[in-house]
Amino acid sequence: MEHNAQQAQKEDIMAKNTQRSGYSTSRRSLLLKGLAVGGAGALGAGLLTNGVPAFAKERSAGVTQGDVAILRFLAAIEILETDLWRQYNELGGIPDSEVPGGTASAPYVNALQQLDGDMSQYIHDNTEDEISHFTFINAFLASIGADPVNLDHFRNIPSSKATGARQIGRLTNLMELTVDTSWWTRYRSRNKNPDFGDTFAQAIPGLSKGRFPAIPRNDGDFAPADHIQAIANTAGFHFGFIEQGGSSLYPTLAQGVTNLEVLRVLLSIGPVETAHFQTWHDKAGNAKILTDPTNGLVFPDLNNPPFGGEDFQTNLIMPEPTIFLSRDLPAVSIIRPTRQGVGGTGGAVATVKAWTADGLFRGQPDQRFLAVLSELAVQADEARRGF
Repeated sequence: MEHNAQQAQKEDIMAKNTQRSGYSTSRRSLLLKGLAVGGAGALGAGLLTNGVPAFAKERSAGVTQGDVAILRFLAAIEILETDLWRQYNELGGIPDSEVPGGTASAPYVNALQQLDGDMSQYIHDNTEDEISHFTFINAFLASIGADPVNLDHFRNIPSSKATGARQIGRLTNLMELTVDTSWWTRYRSRNKNPDFGDTFAQAIPGLSKGRFPAIPRNDGDFAPADHIQAIANTAGFHFGFIEQGGSSLYPTLAQGVTNLEVLRVLLSIGPVETAHFQTWHDKAGNAKILTDPTNGLVFPDLNNPPFGGEDFQTNLIMPEPTIFLSRDLPAVSIIRPTRQGVGGTGGAVATVKAWTADGLFRGQPDQRFLAVLSELAVQADEARRGF
């Protein structure tokens, strides 16, 4: 009898949770619709006015509320990535018809090119990729009768005043970063994995202890030479920090997807984030050894103690094999972390916490922003296959 009651309860929960997203009327979904959706969101709202249209019903067959929650969080993250990469491109990339906005800054471009002569092209292409990601995911959401995500209401953070930057409201702040550079040592470890609770040393300890610009804040940041170079060095490590997060986020959330087409979306976009990460992993290793004369920030020689050696040489950019699933299994080269669920080190909530600690949202006056982003993250992490 107890078994039958438990089974009936489980079936009831599944029935409720596998309703299509278009019919959700929970307080949580109303909060998100009211705060996180506008502009483009009107398209999704319009699609749902008289029920889900035929084309949406056909495409959304088998799409659960959990699938939609995952897609909506990823759309929000890709919008935020687009916002920060546009700022990098305006000042250090190649503003053109593909990624319009800004006029580039020669002193900043020159400093970035000390890490690699093709940095401007890589920044441009990374930016274009992120634009395509959020545009596609939002269009896909609309095609299944779900609300796309629009965060334009929260574009309250001021732009850089350096020549070359557009003077518009931003969602992210690249001028007061506290960059976690432990990803550098994590991907070189052969016996640790954050999914097991392991922690890792900072490659650039100073970056994790203060607030530093990754783009020039104004034209005064163009000199002295070691100061603008330190800003470019900071950007190089921040690029890796951002993109390693995406490398973990997509496979982590994919474990909660039910619909095969939604799974295909995640499995097709996620590897591009990993391609970005490996590119920036390589460039960060070329950061110039220096001490910023304006604030004392030190970029040490990573080929010498306390690092150095085979596992820490700066041209090592492919993940070293490490523990996975069980310490009893052989080491394997993997993306890390990828543990699923609320509290998982590679999930949506973890991403929001990491980006907040990074300082990306410093200066955001609207307290609802983090509430909305956090709620989207919780929904995404709570998604389970079949629910």
